[in-house]
Amino acid sequence: MSSQASQPNASLQGRAASAAPPAQQSMDRAALDWITSRRPAFTTPPPQRVREATALIPSAAWFCDAARVDSIHGVRHNARVSLLGAVLAQEYDLDHDAATALSVAGAIHDCRRHDDREDPGHGQRAADWLQQNADQITAALSVGLAAEWLQPAVLAIALHDIPYQAFTPTQQRAYTRWPHLVDLLKAADCLDRYRLPRTSWWPDTSRLRVTVPGWLHPFAFDLMVSSEQARLDRADNQTALTPTR
Repeated sequence: MSSQASQPNASLQGRAASAAPPAQQSMDRAALDWITSRRPAFTTPPPQRVREATALIPSAAWFCDAARVDSIHGVRHNARVSLLGAVLAQEYDLDHDAATALSVAGAIHDCRRHDDREDPGHGQRAADWLQQNADQITAALSVGLAAEWLQPAVLAIALHDIPYQAFTPTQQRAYTRWPHLVDLLKAADCLDRYRLPRTSWWPDTSRLRVTVPGWLHPFAFDLMVSSEQARLDRADNQTALTPTR
């Protein structure tokens, strides 16, 4: 038998232990059960107002190939980062245009990945893609991205996968123009790391340049679990990412 399901380490969690993780990595029930059973002992519940935040859900057609759509960097990850960005925008009192730029950046940031490993350069590819297709993307997402906020969104995407200490002089100069949007996209992306099948890979906020409130951690964890569970139960992505009221 050669199918992935027949292999002893077919689970995402099992494959994470391999020396060379595969290019394609997707959530499965065993991995989600493993993650759920290790839910940290969070002490601060999220406030009611976060329910006002909405995820922007990217189209499956925006990904480099079909294998990426349901992967750990696929539609649901990008949508959750969009929503987490919207929540962080509330926390940091961003105005409407800046918050929209952050949410759009979250929805697009990983959509041009070639694989589910590190994939150097995927941020710049997604940034270029947004630059070239901004009107069509924002129309599809039903948002109005102010013209002056397109470049900050593009920059945040381009830098989201690059450690601060690795910025080139050109990148550093660009960063100093819109540091908050870059910082908050990195924070939103970091918060969705609870989906990864090793606790050592979960959010490390010491790498960030903004403070993440304690209540955002259980919010991010539960958002990931509920949306991944819904998808495993055969909900479509729109349904999986729409919270029940």
